[in-house]
Amino acid sequence: MTTDTDSLRKRARSSRLGRRLLAERYSSYWLTLAGYLAIALFGGITLLLFYRSLPILSEYPLSSMLTSTNWDPARNNFGFLPAIVGTVYVTALSMVMGVPIALGAAIYIAEYAEGRTKTLVAALIDVLAAIPSVIFGLVALIVVVPFIGSYVAPVFNESTAGVGIFTVSLVMAIVVTPFMTSLSVESLESLPDELRETSLGVGATKFETIRSVLLRAAGPGIFSAILLGFGRVFGATIVPALLIGGQTQIPASVFSTGQTLPTLIVNDFGELMSLPLTQSALIFVGLMLVIVVWLFNFGAMLVQRRLKRRWQYQ
Repeated sequence: MTTDTDSLRKRARSSRLGRRLLAERYSSYWLTLAGYLAIALFGGITLLLFYRSLPILSEYPLSSMLTSTNWDPARNNFGFLPAIVGTVYVTALSMVMGVPIALGAAIYIAEYAEGRTKTLVAALIDVLAAIPSVIFGLVALIVVVPFIGSYVAPVFNESTAGVGIFTVSLVMAIVVTPFMTSLSVESLESLPDELRETSLGVGATKFETIRSVLLRAAGPGIFSAILLGFGRVFGATIVPALLIGGQTQIPASVFSTGQTLPTLIVNDFGELMSLPLTQSALIFVGLMLVIVVWLFNFGAMLVQRRLKRRWQYQ
């Protein structure tokens, strides 16, 4: 009787083990398939955009389009330089304003805030990160635009209605800062407490520990957060479309109106759909955005892996 019972138990365990191994095999297949589907989707989108960009690329030299300042699709003038410059200005200014605030907020939440204060501040940051960017744009039209036009620009002897490069950069910094803050907090909080205890134990102050130990150890995650934020600003559409002014020109100053690559598509695609070359030119702008944003994200992944191998704290 005992032998029969033991045999039944062994067969039951063997059956459960077989089902688990089968489930493991099928889950591996599905996950691999999902990865290949993601690659195929990205490749398909890129190839489609490239194919639809061929008419403009075969008609005009790429170098002339990238360096020309004349954007007049009705007369077949396709100069992307004003939009490229506007995109660079907005992205650079947004990161200059947003990164220090995001880093400071992340250090405060991870290393200084405690108890309910930490919970409240972290929750507010997460809520801000989840708010749709169009809400920030609408609030900026009501509050930020009049304030910049009436008070900020005159300080620099600039006359503006309030919309322009600086306004977009300020609002995009507000949009992207909670996103970078949340990712940086995760990187700092993932560090082992032994790092803090060891540094404090040899006589370092808390600030010295953060500056010399924790920021270096959390560098891979923080740098990735900055690069991902950079890519998010670069591809932003709604806020620039609402606040940049829509003038395809090289900005004379940071308070000037302008254009970015995404707003170029938004502002011109609908009304100029009937012009084949214009449609192809705008699709090529989309191709440039896809490639550049992918490079930002891919660069963030490579840098994170490299720094993780260098710093073995994570």
